[in-house]
Amino acid sequence: MKTLAATIVLGTALLAATPAAADRPPSDAERAAIERVLRANSFVSWEEIELDDDGPRWEVDDARGRDGRRYDLKLHTGTLRIVRRQLDR
Repeated sequence: MKTLAATIVLGTALLAATPAAADRPPSDAERAAIERVLRANSFVSWEEIELDDDGPRWEVDDARGRDGRRYDLKLHTGTLRIVRRQLDR
């Protein structure tokens, strides 16, 4: 019985020490596809691109349009369609 209790305690401690799934950057192919979509939607530059594991959605920080405005974007992971465009103030 003590061995079982020790195993449960150890297993719980290991799970607690394991980091949650983290956001990740796109692969080279994913980045190229996302950048094509951004350019097709009149964005000329952007900062970080990462897969947000909460969505999951691709997040693009500080995407700058031709008019100079900056937006934070979320793209659908399958279609890469922009599903959220928030003006970055």
